[in-house]
Amino acid sequence: MTIRENCSLKDHNTFGMDVKSDRMVDWSTPDELKGILADLERPVLMMGGGSNLLFMSDFKGTVLHSSVTTIDILGITNDHVHVRVGSGVVWDDFVAWCAVNGYWGVENLSAIPGEVGASAVQNIGAYGVEAKDVIDTVQTICLADGSERDFINAECRYGYRQSIFKNELKGQYAVAYVIFTLSRKPEPRLGYGALEQEVERLGGPSLENIRQAVISIRDSKLPDPDVLGNAGSFFMNPVITEQDFNIIRSSYPDVPSYPAAGGLIKVPAGWLIEKTGWKGRSLGPAAVYEKQALVLVNKGGATGADIKRLADTIIEDVRQKFGITLSTEVNYI
Repeated sequence: MTIRENCSLKDHNTFGMDVKSDRMVDWSTPDELKGILADLERPVLMMGGGSNLLFMSDFKGTVLHSSVTTIDILGITNDHVHVRVGSGVVWDDFVAWCAVNGYWGVENLSAIPGEVGASAVQNIGAYGVEAKDVIDTVQTICLADGSERDFINAECRYGYRQSIFKNELKGQYAVAYVIFTLSRKPEPRLGYGALEQEVERLGGPSLENIRQAVISIRDSKLPDPDVLGNAGSFFMNPVITEQDFNIIRSSYPDVPSYPAAGGLIKVPAGWLIEKTGWKGRSLGPAAVYEKQALVLVNKGGATGADIKRLADTIIEDVRQKFGITLSTEVNYI
């Protein structure tokens, strides 16, 4: 375990915000975390790779970061494998491990930044796949009393970029491990046209080809956080009624859409933002990325307030033009 006082978080958040926390604790086993809970300076922020956070100021409290980095096979059958993964494992390292070992289920989630623990909290998703599709159990530690609790998938209340850990139990449990159920038989998910085309170009739907296709597409659209600070997709795609969608389609026949649960329709937030004219534009040191309107970037020296001001302006412009209020995927701290 490592404990640092007055710790800079600049290299621990992908927006590159130059902020500090009073204390940062890296714990590598559940017992280590349990052993310091009584002495933690509150409030507490649990942070993975910092890829879904926007710091508005220094954090007056303790940042907890998991360094649990084990990957263990718990059971294997002809069809499936059950894998327990430490919350501190880099997500894409886990996806790469699955591809090498022939385990299907997370390949469409290649190159998503962050760590495994955060994947279970955020219910990350891309190209028709979400983390909830393969999560079996989330093993956690209660920060109030150090007790261990396993949440089976149904208890996590997963939804689009949502979970019980982001809502009712926010800040109450630290994720120690995530147990995944993966397929040992090919189960390609190629419902997105661009992905299917790129996979075919690479030679067909093998695990490695799908992974490389996803990486290639993401690299062509998203900036490298080490070069241009960003948190990936800043906004969630709004889910609207068919009636509201038809109103938009009457003026924009080419509006893209995807079916959502309950007969609702998902509209790409990037398309809405682009139609308001924000793609590639700046507001001070904050900007909308020129290749993907979903992404807000730190051009250099931007504060959390600068990024938020741009986000708020975009939200209002989209609301005025389409009657839709965008929600942020990024958490303001």
